[in-house]
Amino acid sequence: MVDVADKLAYFRAITGLEDPGLCTEILQAHDWDLELAISSFTSNHTDNHPFSSSSTTTATTTTAVGPSNATIHRSDSTSIAPAGAPPPGLAWKIITLPISVISGSLGLISGAVGFGLWAAGGVLSYSLGFIGLGSNSGRGGDSSAQLVTVSAASREAMEFVAQFERDYGSGTSSRPNFVGEGFMDALTRSRNTFKLLFVYLHSPDHLDTPAFCEGTLCSEVLCAFVNENFVAWGGSIRGSEGFKMSNSLKASRFPFCAVVMPSTNQRIALLQQVEGPKSPEEMLMILQRVLEESAPVLLTARLEAEERTTNMRLREEQDAAYRAALEADQARERQQREEKERLEREAAEAERKCKEEEEAKDRAAREAAEKDAALARLRQEKALSLGAEPEKGPDVTQVLVRFPTGERKERRFHSAATIQSLYDYVDSLGYLNVENYSLVTNFPRVVYGTDKVSLSLKEAGLHPQASLFVELN
Repeated sequence: MVDVADKLAYFRAITGLEDPGLCTEILQAHDWDLELAISSFTSNHTDNHPFSSSSTTTATTTTAVGPSNATIHRSDSTSIAPAGAPPPGLAWKIITLPISVISGSLGLISGAVGFGLWAAGGVLSYSLGFIGLGSNSGRGGDSSAQLVTVSAASREAMEFVAQFERDYGSGTSSRPNFVGEGFMDALTRSRNTFKLLFVYLHSPDHLDTPAFCEGTLCSEVLCAFVNENFVAWGGSIRGSEGFKMSNSLKASRFPFCAVVMPSTNQRIALLQQVEGPKSPEEMLMILQRVLEESAPVLLTARLEAEERTTNMRLREEQDAAYRAALEADQARERQQREEKERLEREAAEAERKCKEEEEAKDRAAREAAEKDAALARLRQEKALSLGAEPEKGPDVTQVLVRFPTGERKERRFHSAATIQSLYDYVDSLGYLNVENYSLVTNFPRVVYGTDKVSLSLKEAGLHPQASLFVELN
């Protein structure tokens, strides 16, 4: 939840009131409901309310996209000297995004949970994209998809663009080409196009906003310069992302503009911030200076990207040529080897045929003898495993086995003997030349297959006597 100090600072920034005591009284009168206090102030006060003197602040700062408990460490933020003072250098200073402040403040708009999801997705998207592992599929989606999901940040940006055009686009064709996508996507776009990102935070309740938008932002000269040299992104501080960025950039006066660019190690460079109303000429001078100071960095980035692309294309061409030469050599070697092998096969074919015929005869005879011996041993082993035939008695089962040849065999078994014993008995007789068969009873028909071999004769219902048929499978 946003604390009292944050609400007081935000109310002062929106209304332009400098007296903290008065701001506190207004907020207390509205039970510290920030939106209600702002709405009441803007509806009950006219243009005679004073607005603190505007200032243009140079804070060439590198903002790290860090974890949610990061804090700001701003080493300095000095006001621009009067006209004629030398422009500040491009010595970037390191701060981190005030994610903890943002996530708390977002409770006024959409809740801390919504921001947490946005921050996590934005940081991951930017981080992967910066090191070259990301892709643009997240925004574009599958080309074959009929429905494209628009993120909350993109939807908010598109709504701001549409509202800005409705409010300030009538009667003039000059306006900044704000991109209809989230801040992180716009930052990625600026990185890919080697341009700086022009950020405008829109405060609909501020007294100077209409005049600044109509007279400065929509001036033909400034719009042409911004559209040519920058990627423009705008957001209303009434929206979650616009409010978040106002806290991130420490916007204390409105109208508020800033120039940022992607930096290294997942950081964002804040090159310039302009607070308060400015004329088109003043804005143009500021942006020209920032562009001139940043030109070497942008040029270096562009040249490095072109060099990487050229080197990659050269490596691909070299690899393709090497693979083609290697495949040609391998094809020649393979052809020579195949020809040699063919000749060797033809030379050895006659001799091999003779040997194979002799070996086949010997092997057939040997296998037949071994098979007969193995069957004889198996029959003998199974006959021995049956033991002696028991005498007739109440626990003895009389079993009759009929073979496909019509031959019949009869034997007594203990009623506790298993179905497997019957199979061993049939095998020991040596009447069958096949191994795949089943023992079957008729009336009713029951097949005593492998699933019943562990049953005893009594459990299988074959006691005290049974008649079985040998059925070849």
